[in-house]
Amino acid sequence: MNPQRPANTFRTPPQQGPRPKTGNASAQRPASSGRASSAEKSASGKLAKVRRFIRERPLLERVYWTLLKTFLWLFFGSFAYVIALKYVPVWITPLIVTRWVDTFGTDESSHVYKKWRSYDKISKEAALAVVSSEDQNFPTHWGFDFDEIQDAIKENQTRKRPRGASTISQQVAKNVFLWNGRSYIRKGLEVYFTALIELIWGKKRILEVYLNVAETGPMTFGVEAASQRYYGHSAASLSRDEAARIAAVLPNPRLFSIRKPSNYIQRRTRQIARQMRYLGGQKYIRNL
Repeated sequence: MNPQRPANTFRTPPQQGPRPKTGNASAQRPASSGRASSAEKSASGKLAKVRRFIRERPLLERVYWTLLKTFLWLFFGSFAYVIALKYVPVWITPLIVTRWVDTFGTDESSHVYKKWRSYDKISKEAALAVVSSEDQNFPTHWGFDFDEIQDAIKENQTRKRPRGASTISQQVAKNVFLWNGRSYIRKGLEVYFTALIELIWGKKRILEVYLNVAETGPMTFGVEAASQRYYGHSAASLSRDEAARIAAVLPNPRLFSIRKPSNYIQRRTRQIARQMRYLGGQKYIRNL
């Protein structure tokens, strides 16, 4: 006699009880949904009124579309320009044009000293020197050094001459894409272009451009032009002291001189050289 087989509980469908009664779906919705829907309707109604207001005025509609198209052209154009300059040497900048125009009607020579050199053909002592003097957190920040900005704000409350806190990335964005001056519009564009070049170019390209476009003397731009003009040799063979002296004049290259350094520039050169050793030498910027 075969024993009775146990029931397969995995295949036997469970006993279904009576289904719970469903009430009114609208009654089960949270009370806030009604307020949210009314707010959405109000917003869409206001937007429809604005559109109708613009359509009823052809001149205003034409101005609106012109401004919108201009904004889109500038936005996508600037994006494409930044991408192009990731691979193409930066031969001209607004600062170079400004300095050249300033020579009109003066005894100052209008000849521009500028020679582009790739990052691999520039002494890494020059790269380390500008990082040590201008932006020691350059390898790690994302375009903005917020700690330096906070320190500068605190110090400027008591200083007669305000201290800046611009990073190398911000200086490149300003020199390559923007004009000189102080305004909220220019500062906002500086933030925009700084974020773009950090995203698209990367650290090595930003530093390469900075070493080629930074003003290093009267009508002199880039460390290659400065090295040949003031030291008589290429930037590829710059020594630590020579690179530190170039970096020392960067805050005001039209006032300070590489060829005839003042006591201040000599002291600042020694300070930068010490900072270069303190950071560990060229290995500090090796992995940009």
